[in-house]
Amino acid sequence: MENPEVAVSSCTAHDDENLCSYKQHLSVSQEGLLEDQLRRKLKFFFMNPCEKFWARGRKPWKLGIQLLKIAMVTIQLVVFGLSNQMVVAFKEENTVAFKHLFLKGYMDRMDDTYAVYTQTDVYDQIFFAINQYLQLPNISVGNHAYEKRGAEETALAVCQQFYKRGTICPGNDTFDIDPEIVTDCLYIEPMTPLDNTTVGKHNLNFTLDFHRLVTVQLMFNLKAINLQTVRHHELPDCYDFTLTIVFDNKAHSGRIKISLDNDIAIRECKDWHVSGSIQKNTHYMMIFDAFVILTCLASLILCTRSVVKGIRLQREFVSFFLYYYKKEVSFSDQMEFVNGWYILIMVSDVLTIVGSTLKMEIQAKSLTSYDVCSILLGTSTMLVWLGVIRYLGFFQKYNVRISWDLRAVASHPNTASSITQCNEVLLLCCYDLPGLLFLWMDCTGTIPCEVSLSEHGFRMSFFIDQWR
Repeated sequence: MENPEVAVSSCTAHDDENLCSYKQHLSVSQEGLLEDQLRRKLKFFFMNPCEKFWARGRKPWKLGIQLLKIAMVTIQLVVFGLSNQMVVAFKEENTVAFKHLFLKGYMDRMDDTYAVYTQTDVYDQIFFAINQYLQLPNISVGNHAYEKRGAEETALAVCQQFYKRGTICPGNDTFDIDPEIVTDCLYIEPMTPLDNTTVGKHNLNFTLDFHRLVTVQLMFNLKAINLQTVRHHELPDCYDFTLTIVFDNKAHSGRIKISLDNDIAIRECKDWHVSGSIQKNTHYMMIFDAFVILTCLASLILCTRSVVKGIRLQREFVSFFLYYYKKEVSFSDQMEFVNGWYILIMVSDVLTIVGSTLKMEIQAKSLTSYDVCSILLGTSTMLVWLGVIRYLGFFQKYNVRISWDLRAVASHPNTASSITQCNEVLLLCCYDLPGLLFLWMDCTGTIPCEVSLSEHGFRMSFFIDQWR
């Protein structure tokens, strides 16, 4: 029996590693074997987890981790959302309370119409806010206090902005004005001890030139502690409120609008002690968050490994095709080896890990970045649920629907808007938009009609109206 002939081939420095390996193979039989092996690799690579399990008994670890992660991330987001809801409610309720405390005659939903029209009313509003500030510990039902810097309490600043020089005579249609803005501030210290006297024009050297007046601002700082979180077994946060009451006379129209702005900062309390089981519950939540991080790390590692395997198989396939068929694989075909769902899951894993770490720091009262944590956890949860669409493709009925959508959109641009309109209607009704629409059409026999309309590029406004 003769030995197979050796196919002599040389590899240059510019040849790909896989292409060089193909040039060094020995016989025609081995080439056929190599082609069969590559075919099997491609077939196995494009199988879904269920098919891989039936083919080689390979357990779908990624699928199991994704299902576990969906449940855990959703629970984590709901728990953090309930905690963050108390933070948001505390901010909003304090802002409303400050408006009732410091704005004379204020009523709810008066923000757009709250204004004064006479000079007396302006002075009354200013001195009312000043007196309320000085008497705050005696009149407020909340746990509000003055901000302290060292041993002293911070003062209330009354600043007026006006034109540097101005002589206005509307009756003669003449004016002489210097548009440069000048700011003059008056500082009022909290009275200790408080007495029953009130502050007014008689004991404050404060006057307004309404012809030149642009704005008046009352600025002061208050502090509070959100104790309602204790009832929900969470440690309280300390709040800094920077309040600014603005009297806006920029228009000089005879109407001075009044608004109250509240800039809120959440800080860690310096010295605290809470007896009971709050610390234990906090530790339980931190353990749960740590388990979420470990689950996402496992998912990230498995998805990264799958993406790397896909890129390696892509290079092997491109080299094989180039050597044996003398053709280059198109870019779109090469991208079939890069699974976009895995990349989506990897992004969600990274966001979940960062958000969970930030959540643990918030629970430990080391950080107070509630907004950043909300964005990270909310975005990651949305991406995790979007990843469920990939697993809908494992079921034939859902896969037909998704494949039909992709084919119709690629063939007819008008169909894209029709599908989007249908899905938006179902989404507003909180339905599973791909699945229930398909099942509903299947039961009512409207699938042939829908496919026919899509293939001819017609819009589906009539269909949506009939559905409504």
